[in-house]
Formats: sequence, C-alpha cells, structure tokens
Amino acid sequence: MKHRLALVEDNPDNRLLVQAILEDDYEIDEYENGIDALAGMAASPPDLVLLDISLPGMDGTEVLARMRDDDGMRGIPVIALTAHAMTGDRERFLGLGFDHYMTKPIVDVEALVEAIERLLAEAR
Repeated sequence: MKHRLALVEDNPDNRLLVQAILEDDYEIDEYENGIDALAGMAASPPDLVLLDISLPGMDGTEVLARMRDDDGMRGIPVIALTAHAMTGDRERFLGLGFDHYMTKPIVDVEALVEAIERLLAEAR
C-alpha cells in the first residue's frame, strides 16, 4: 500500500510539479491553504506533509504549530517546501519544528525522495 502525503501549496504549478514527481510512488492529498489542510489532515491524517511556508491566510509555520499542538497530528513528519532560501532560513525552519527543509523550485528530485523515505522510515 502506498504512503499518503499531504501537499499544502497554494501555487498550482508547484502542486502539479510535485504531483508529477511523486504520484507513481505515493497517494497525494492536495490543499491550497492551511485552514483546509488542517481540517483535511485532522479527518484523514497523512503519513507525511510537504508544507509551503508562504500560504494565504495562515502561513506554513502556523500550520506546523497547530499540527504540533494536536494529539492526532503531532507526530506526522513535515517537510518545509519553500522559496525562502536566505542564509539562516534552513536553521530557523528546522528550529521551529520542521523535520526537513527543501527549497523551491525543486531541482534535486532525488534529494526530495530520499528525505521523504528517510522520514517515513523513522516514523514507523
């Protein structure tokens, strides 16, 4: 059975790219904003979340904070997918509780898949 991933990304082109990269190996639930993502993930928790930082209404750091405060979602691994790639951003996002950090656009598909597989294995 395929692992289920939640992709929280407001940009349709980025969602399409991630879907194309991962759809053969994973089931993917897509959400365009944090509010819908939190509701959907609470109803049907994924095995891992790919979470954009710059989302409308509620940014990815707030989504992560709410997940970590929820008993049903606290242990789900979360990868920050973000265009924030300034010096110190990686450390800042990992310090906020993300399990991994990947910059967009995704150019190293192998690194993304390796991170997903590692986090899924650690979560078992």
